[in-house]
Amino acid sequence: MAKSLMDFAAEARAKVEEISTAEVELIVGDPVLFLDVREPGEVREGHLPNALNIPRGLLEAKADFDFPHREERLQDRDQGVIVYCASGMRSLLAAATMQEMGFSNVKSMTGGFVAWKSEGREIAGESW
Repeated sequence: MAKSLMDFAAEARAKVEEISTAEVELIVGDPVLFLDVREPGEVREGHLPNALNIPRGLLEAKADFDFPHREERLQDRDQGVIVYCASGMRSLLAAATMQEMGFSNVKSMTGGFVAWKSEGREIAGESW
């Protein structure tokens, strides 16, 4: 039987720790990498302060040690990483992938940017 998005999300949820927007707000400014896996058009709405944007479709390449155009900020596999997207689904999948790539301290933000924004939390404009 073919898998659905919800099947993939359930598998990821079984492996990935999720963190609430309230918990994330408490660590903004700490030495944690906030990874926004939304597409550039979505990021125009704003993002978490100091976040790094790498669209979900580019993540494996940007995190690969051998990829010539890798993202240097993804080289430390032991750093704390909080992944978020619009609603929390892509971030779950991205965090599960990152675990498979050797990241030992990666979490997914529940509710994503939609929840963050609707709760009135701090939003940064385009800065990258």
